[in-house]
Amino acid sequence: MAKRLLDRKGAKYSEINVDGNPELREAMMQKTKRRTVPQIYIGDYHVGGFDDLQALDRQQKLDPLLAAS
Repeated sequence: MAKRLLDRKGAKYSEINVDGNPELREAMMQKTKRRTVPQIYIGDYHVGGFDDLQALDRQQKLDPLLAAS
């Protein structure tokens, strides 16, 4: 769902798949303090998961954040 939202916005993104890679998953958990995926960053800003991304969009804060990155 996050990728679909970002695609609709025309945003370019890189996906790092942590499934099946315990070292990458552990690094993600250390960095974000969260266990769930996706964990979304826009530039250096940690958005959180899809619900957080969607909330930014509903608050009309996502487009400016994407434009600034």
